[in-house]
Amino acid sequence: MGLPKVLTEQQTKFATLLVTNEGRKSPTECAIEAGYAEGSAHVRASELRNPRKFPLVVKYIDEIRSELQEKYRVDYGSHITELARLREEAREKGAWSAAINAEVARGKAAGLYIEQKIIKHGKLEDLSERELEARLSEIIEDNKLLLEHEDVESLKDKVKKPTELKIVEPIED
Repeated sequence: MGLPKVLTEQQTKFATLLVTNEGRKSPTECAIEAGYAEGSAHVRASELRNPRKFPLVVKYIDEIRSELQEKYRVDYGSHITELARLREEAREKGAWSAAINAEVARGKAAGLYIEQKIIKHGKLEDLSERELEARLSEIIEDNKLLLEHEDVESLKDKVKKPTELKIVEPIED
């Protein structure tokens, strides 16, 4: 019998639906929409993606994916250029928030921002004095370059002494 040399209309429709709806529709749903019977759509969708059974369909699916990836390809240069274009359009319309967001996104793409997340577990109040001192020593050791070479004992003394809080008023532009 041999393998067919061309795709049927149903196979072409299935492949197109599968690629353009990835993540939104299952292969079974794509098979049903392409015209395959609901009762056998799951099996048919699986078979159509099997290169031993339907190599032309699999090849066509790969071709469509490649075309879409090329069409919507994102690289650094095009990404930064597009964000700059969006920023300028937003500026022209007076949409300052959108313009700022586009500029921040450009900065993030360029690596100008570093996002840090600190996840805390437990409360300091739940720690014993020994655990607090151990934790404080660990923090000081981890950040010794930032602490201008102060020794651990003097920092512990500073932390233990109650300090007076100063309220700073914000400067208005």
